[in-house]
Amino acid sequence: MEAPLVTVEVHLSNGLPSFTIVGLPETEVKESKDRVRSALLNSQFDFPARRITVNLAPADLPKEGGRFDLPIALGILAASGQLPSQGLDRFEFAGELALTGELRPFRGALAVTLTASRDGRAFVLPQENAAEAALVEGAEVYPAHSLLAVCAHLAGHETLPRQLTEEAPSVVAYPDFSEVKGQAQAKRALEIAAAGGHSVLMSGPPGTGKSMLAARFPGILPPMTDAEAMESAAVQSINGSFSLGVWKRRPFRSPHHSASSVALVGGGSHPRPGEISLAHHGVLFLDELPEFPRPVLEALREPLESGRVTISRAARQADFPARFQLLAAMNPCPCGYLGHPSGKCHCTPDQVQRYRGRLSGPLLDRIDIQIEVPSLSQDELLGQASATGESSDRIRQRVSDARDRALARQGKTNAGLSPSEIERHCTPEKAAEDLLRQAMARLNLSARAYHRILKVARTIADLAHVDAIASAHVAEAVHYRRFDQAG
Repeated sequence: MEAPLVTVEVHLSNGLPSFTIVGLPETEVKESKDRVRSALLNSQFDFPARRITVNLAPADLPKEGGRFDLPIALGILAASGQLPSQGLDRFEFAGELALTGELRPFRGALAVTLTASRDGRAFVLPQENAAEAALVEGAEVYPAHSLLAVCAHLAGHETLPRQLTEEAPSVVAYPDFSEVKGQAQAKRALEIAAAGGHSVLMSGPPGTGKSMLAARFPGILPPMTDAEAMESAAVQSINGSFSLGVWKRRPFRSPHHSASSVALVGGGSHPRPGEISLAHHGVLFLDELPEFPRPVLEALREPLESGRVTISRAARQADFPARFQLLAAMNPCPCGYLGHPSGKCHCTPDQVQRYRGRLSGPLLDRIDIQIEVPSLSQDELLGQASATGESSDRIRQRVSDARDRALARQGKTNAGLSPSEIERHCTPEKAAEDLLRQAMARLNLSARAYHRILKVARTIADLAHVDAIASAHVAEAVHYRRFDQAG
């Protein structure tokens, strides 16, 4: 994410011919010796029959990937006098070499270009990375398809064309909420969650529309700002999953319940972002929540609060952004049909309790909105078949207005308020405060749940375009604490 500068130094000396790369290179970097040798020879250059030493500075930073092939090849050509070295310091280079000398794309081009632009240098990189890199405002990007094209540019024989910023899709298409029939309460809860940035847990039998609602949730979120889009794209670029077609499209990640903690949170011997970071400024949807291993779910607790995740290893530490909205879905019991009108659930109370017990209290405390998504009766379903639900565009407009109110008041979403900011911006009226005291006593709420209710009530008031938090707002917010009431 930070893209620290790596300087490639090449020294040719007398002695038996050899090719050594130093500076903590990983296997992919060590193998660049063979790629560079073949690329130089197949591009009609001479490969020096001398002692070649390549240093990748700083020496204490581990180097991985094939992006160092191009600068190593250029360093050898400059050191052997086959390429003029004047003007090399005006550029930064990155790219993997094929054996023929063609350039292949690499991961993380967006973050690298952002740093190069800040340092005032132009960037030469493979053609496939050019559109992505040109998204950085003010960046001077020169795409090339081969080593020969780069050398011709540096020698002044031919000029590489500067990459122009491509027009990203102006309208981002999402599945529409109008396709979901019924479930007015769930839609209302998701609208509140979108306006305030709150996390949501939906509980209900199979086939009631939980996954369908979740898939349409990004479509009611406010449009991404340029800064949000750049942060999100940079994380996806590291993973190699970014393309121009997803620019300013809210990420929607839905990992399978067999995912490990490393896959969800990030990690590895060389830390990589996990699903929560790939969902940065977007949505993380966990279907069948109780089926996830308990340690995996507990690993979500800290990122849900902080919006960042720190991966620590013995040799290094990496920070990744993880400001995502959590959407989760679960069945009410092991068979899934508890409370279904058909009455086909035969789960015992003990089985139901054990099933729900897979979700810890601290994790549930961190989920702002917990709602039921009941099954529709046959009459309701047939009655809704001809009806058209409210479109995502209309819901998104209300969400954007409420979000703008919050940003103008406090500079952040309601879900991100700290305890001191809650005291300042979420003070309820006297009647609302009395109602909240009764709810705390009756439901035995924790201090965290109390703060979550106040933040949700603040969002409900923003949607109603009022400044004061009234009893109706608090009552609706308490209603969305289903698991507290069940306990």
